[in-house]
Amino acid sequence: MKRSTAGFIAFGVILFVLYVFGVEFFEAVWSFPSRRAIPLMVLALIGTGVFISIKLNFPQIRHFWHGVKVTMGIYDNPEDEGDLNHFRALTTALSATVGIGNIAGVATALYYGGPGALFWMWITAFFGTTLKFAECTLAVKYREIDEYGFTAGGPMYTIEHGLGIRWRWLAVSFAAFAIICSFATGNAIQSFTVSDQIYSEVSQVLGNTHFLTTKHEIWSGFGVSPLQIINGLLMATIVALVIIGGIKRIGHVTGYLAPFMAIIYVTAACLILLANSSEIPESIAMIFRLAFNPPAQMAGVGGGILLTMLWGIKRGLYSNEAGQGSAAIAHSTAKTKYPVREGAVAMLGPFIDTILICSLTGFVIITTGAWKLTEYYVRMTETDPLRVKEILSTGMYQGHQLLNSSLLTSYAFKQGLGWLTDYGDKIVTLSVLLFAVSTAISWSFYGDRSAEYLFGVKAIIPYRWIYVLFVFIGGIASLEAVWAFGDAALGFMTVPNLISIILLSTVLKKMTTKYFSREYLPSIRK
Repeated sequence: MKRSTAGFIAFGVILFVLYVFGVEFFEAVWSFPSRRAIPLMVLALIGTGVFISIKLNFPQIRHFWHGVKVTMGIYDNPEDEGDLNHFRALTTALSATVGIGNIAGVATALYYGGPGALFWMWITAFFGTTLKFAECTLAVKYREIDEYGFTAGGPMYTIEHGLGIRWRWLAVSFAAFAIICSFATGNAIQSFTVSDQIYSEVSQVLGNTHFLTTKHEIWSGFGVSPLQIINGLLMATIVALVIIGGIKRIGHVTGYLAPFMAIIYVTAACLILLANSSEIPESIAMIFRLAFNPPAQMAGVGGGILLTMLWGIKRGLYSNEAGQGSAAIAHSTAKTKYPVREGAVAMLGPFIDTILICSLTGFVIITTGAWKLTEYYVRMTETDPLRVKEILSTGMYQGHQLLNSSLLTSYAFKQGLGWLTDYGDKIVTLSVLLFAVSTAISWSFYGDRSAEYLFGVKAIIPYRWIYVLFVFIGGIASLEAVWAFGDAALGFMTVPNLISIILLSTVLKKMTTKYFSREYLPSIRK
């Protein structure tokens, strides 16, 4: 069966299931088999990470420094096949991973799962580092060169070329969900967060009754303001100007944007933690305590520890994309003839994204006390169920409004930088804008590689224009709807990737052993 035919069938099945069973069927990927048991998806991600880590002798520890040296350009060879050097391949992948997940995603994890969720994000990152190494090494090994001379790689090519044509159905499944995920996770969520952040900033100045900020009800429970429409149009225009130029323009832009945006955010977060250094030991203790021993009040809310674990792992995966397979598409463009070399570079991603930046966000929210304006804190401290229900319905607790997503992080930065400036929250607004734009730009590449795999080169331009449309839609959408479907698509595209990593683990081990052997490594240093 042709890829295109299989692609149309895959999308037809997805739409049919969505129509018959609704989005709840897809959301079940993160709760199956039961909300009272550890979800199968969580077991699959952590289990695969542990399995590959053991089989490859923990490359995230043994070969991490090699990845740093490769990224520094020591091994670059302009004559090697590929589109981008190691550094730009990494920054393209990082621009897709270092994004809203580091600001809004961490805040959402703490809002529902409490400080303990940060611990499970670390666990996801540690074992996810090996998954990144595995999926990116395989992506370079099994990549293709398209008719325009550009590289085409990722889990769909790994599955088809590594496992054989009989597994094409699995490759098609990955590509189909990758396209859907690009519209939601990599696109609409970014646009929504920017629009929501700007709306919050402007409404503080103009109020909620100004013609720009007044929300007009489109249908029951959903309203949109002229400002949100403007935000969506501006975001769509910015993304369109970049992505129509293709991977080389994307790599050029992200090569400058990713380091710049990270420096701004990290510097501000470090200043806050220095000012609140006395709170850090207790914050660390609370993270570990609530990760394994949540309050009794939380036992009836999704299972207590399972609730915390699920939110930490979901937001950890969303943040660093380890095991998801998306970053492998970017790393497959690297100029190298040694797949393991790019796999070593890829290991830096989860470290920078989750261990560094997500941790900074989490500690800022906890040490400043901003986490006390979360649903988790309300449920943890209030013993009367009716009182909890009242607080959650009004969104007010002890005279303060409950805050979620980037608004919670903004509040934490405003409080934390109060000793230095009254505009600490504006740093988050700027970071949200830069992170979201860079993520949306990079995710468009993931989607168009998947579209090309399914429908050929001619599908790339139509895909990009549809992608731009979803940037606009995200600017006026609602938080719950966007995150829910994005999480579902993310989960479904993860499964085929994990299967390919497990089935090709022996091939991967042979490649890794050969590359790092004493006899072989000296000959490839230059």
